[in-house]
Amino acid sequence: MNLHVKGTAVDPRSRCAHYNTEVDIIAIKFHCCQEYYACYYCHQDHADHPPTKWPQEKWNQQGILCGNCQHELTIEEYMEVRGCPECHHTFNERCSLHHPLYFNI
Repeated sequence: MNLHVKGTAVDPRSRCAHYNTEVDIIAIKFHCCQEYYACYYCHQDHADHPPTKWPQEKWNQQGILCGNCQHELTIEEYMEVRGCPECHHTFNERCSLHHPLYFNI
């Protein structure tokens, strides 16, 4: 399975022009369009609509993609882990600072 991740200069591990360190490997399925984007700024640059946040009652849906192994996580799972439960690659812990951009907290 190879899901398409949209954005600016997205590499095969879902890193983009905005976030491209070794641990910046997740993509987020935006609630508004159900499309994976590498980050909030990529959605702003490429989508033709404003983003909407995931409501908490839908956090049981798959909304996070590990760019290392293509494993999809529910938002609930993602909120509870520090890395991919499938391939064990570490995620960027600082991404939690951006949760209010994506999720109704």
